Amino acid sequence: MTFLPILLFLHVMAAVVWVGGMFFAYLCLRPVAGQVLDPPSRLRLWRGVFEKFFRWVWVALVLILASGGAMMANAGMAAAPPNWHLMAGIGVVMAVVFLFVFFKPYPVLRQAVDAGEWPAAGAALNRIRQAVGINLVLGLINVAVATLGRMAG
Repeated sequence: MTFLPILLFLHVMAAVVWVGGMFFAYLCLRPVAGQVLDPPSRLRLWRGVFEKFFRWVWVALVLILASGGAMMANAGMAAAPPNWHLMAGIGVVMAVVFLFVFFKPYPVLRQAVDAGEWPAAGAALNRIRQAVGINLVLGLINVAVATLGRMAG
């Protein structure tokens, strides 16, 4: 039995969790939270949301990199379709953006919210928002590359 269907399943599910989570957070939760919550409550909400979501992003990131790498190795790097190489490149950029968020503005957000330093927390949240916006666009592009690239090949 080949493990390729299982690898593909894990890869797609991890991408759904990560990209879908960003889509929901950026386009659904963020606008409503901005309308109905005062800044301290909104910042506390985001601190809690990111604490939960980033755990899942770590799982997704590991699964995406491991399953994608295994599928590329199985196909042979040089023989892998061009869209796979493009997906891998975009995925690495997304990983770097996530690592930046997790290790730079996210700790600032956590500490500022815990200390009630709302301007600092707001500035950190804004940096996270910008990075998530970039990663959301990259993730949606990767979905297009994955699906449309299959038809082109």
